[in-house]
Amino acid sequence: MLDYDLDKMLFTIPAEKHTAAEITELLKDHPEVQFVSLVGIDIGGHDTDEKIPVKLFLKDIEKVLTNGVQTDGSSVALPKIAVLNNAKIDIIPDLSVNWYVDYNFSHIGYKTGLPIGTLRIPSFLVHNDRFECGSRVILRDALQHFKKELLAELKAHPYVFEHIKGIDSADEIEDLILTSATELEFWVKTPDDKGDREQLFTAQVLKEQYWKRTYGEVRTALEETLMFLDKYGFEMEMGHKEVGGVKAKMGNTGHYDHVMEQLEIDWKYADAMQAADNENHVKYVVRDIFTKHGLDVTFMAKPFEGVAGSGEHTHLGLAAKLKNGKVVSLFAPSDFGKDFMNPLGYGGLMGLLKNYEVINPFVSSTNDSFNRLKPGYEAPVCIVTSLGQSVDEPSRNRTVLVGLIRDSRNPMATRFELRSPNPKSNTYLVIAASYMAVLDGIKAVLSAEKTPEELEKSLSKKHGKTDFYLDTEREYRSEHNVFEDFTEEERNHLFGCAPATVWENLSSFEQYPEKLEIFKAGDVMPEIVLESYREQILSQWKTELHDRIIPDTMNFIRSCRQKHDLDDFSDYDIKNWLEIDKIRHEIAKDTITDKCLLTRAKAALDNGEYETASRLQLEIQQKVNLLETLYIRYKKNLL
Repeated sequence: MLDYDLDKMLFTIPAEKHTAAEITELLKDHPEVQFVSLVGIDIGGHDTDEKIPVKLFLKDIEKVLTNGVQTDGSSVALPKIAVLNNAKIDIIPDLSVNWYVDYNFSHIGYKTGLPIGTLRIPSFLVHNDRFECGSRVILRDALQHFKKELLAELKAHPYVFEHIKGIDSADEIEDLILTSATELEFWVKTPDDKGDREQLFTAQVLKEQYWKRTYGEVRTALEETLMFLDKYGFEMEMGHKEVGGVKAKMGNTGHYDHVMEQLEIDWKYADAMQAADNENHVKYVVRDIFTKHGLDVTFMAKPFEGVAGSGEHTHLGLAAKLKNGKVVSLFAPSDFGKDFMNPLGYGGLMGLLKNYEVINPFVSSTNDSFNRLKPGYEAPVCIVTSLGQSVDEPSRNRTVLVGLIRDSRNPMATRFELRSPNPKSNTYLVIAASYMAVLDGIKAVLSAEKTPEELEKSLSKKHGKTDFYLDTEREYRSEHNVFEDFTEEERNHLFGCAPATVWENLSSFEQYPEKLEIFKAGDVMPEIVLESYREQILSQWKTELHDRIIPDTMNFIRSCRQKHDLDDFSDYDIKNWLEIDKIRHEIAKDTITDKCLLTRAKAALDNGEYETASRLQLEIQQKVNLLETLYIRYKKNLL
């Protein structure tokens, strides 16, 4: 796979080399790069990928760098913005970030002996020459607004510098640095190979796969991926097996042809926009390399029921670059032996927690994402954080929504870990929404001029106690195992009832209008953008439920057939089958007087009765899960 001369390949064009002359020279020096693609990210997180021949790009390079290329609204998801009768969209290159070459390992140039490359240029979307829109635009505007507003707040409330080590005044600040990083988890499996859910679950409980050595093609693909991504300058930190998986089996060919395991790869943080672009490119490289080795990769949040799903924990940091060249963490305490964080850190964390109901629709926007967010699989199920038992005993509570990561030996490592995103989350919007919430919390803390001691008490408040910022009928901090130490009723009471469907999640926009206002500040997400996003996610949810999930469920019901031989069965077999058949009929069989769950769900969607459809979706899921369990038990008793 990596038999090519990697030193002859062009991987990255850094931000400082985006002049027309430099780009022209680089592309002429790398004839393996045959195409150029401007990568715009729409409101749904989809990226554009047209193929412009390099010769044509170089001919019009000045024009393309300035004006981009034109497409139409049917090519991108921008509902209520780019409509069929007003669909002009321009894709404008972003000159401030790194550009990447995407190599096609299935297409080798006969002259160069290298894979054919496409230069992918992260870009902004512009509707009708006036309105900038799409996910990258939202993130860019969020970051700019954050920096402007925070700098003004720091100047207005200088008391905070008493609690930040290494800086005495806002006048010392040259720039604010918002950093982010993502951890990518994914499942790898041999094509068409189906795993035994019980086998996967047992292996997970016994921790037979977690951080274990990889074998065969998986090992090769993982190693090549890390090496290849390092060429892009991502500074890879590690790759390893994750929680899920079963031991690979060797087939008759001498290769491991029965593979089903979960992997994770991590790379160094970057400024927030670059981090989102990096994550988008990494997934393409991962899929391409593993596919080349005959392995399927899925970035679904929950590809297998009953075993660990795949997360994409997103890290959020904040620092100040000073005029003297030093970089100072703006979350770290001045004294690690006294405080968990400084007031900016507490404010940021409180902002994330208080406003998470309206952040969540950007994080969990698919049916698949809610399949993952269930107790018992290290996936967060409620709005709560953990700081640690004491400042001397930092914890890594894996059951909370947002974790505080701190290291007294490295203050710059102080950051938040948002554990709810998954590989299909729109990272641009997750980061944008998160930092807007962080800013809201920081503003509240600075306006009240609170100390770290006071803020720790606020964050640790009990249910029913009023606070200057946090909601009264909530708790926000727990050092317990949230999955095991609380009942579902207790979790809902203390930390709020988490949404269970896409519709319930989207409904937060209407339930918490005052919290939604934080995104509108600075015109980061004007009303039309929020409406566009809601329309896109709603359409995606109801279409998938109506045209994919319901038909797939019907096919599964039909596959659960009577298996026992009429000449060889027990009363236990009969009992099991009658239970199964009863559930099958409830889910999928209409009568003259009663409609089944699937029929009622389709009708609700057709009639726009989304609350009913959402409730029926949950009921169908519960009964299908029960049916799967019963059918496995039934089949295992047959001789």
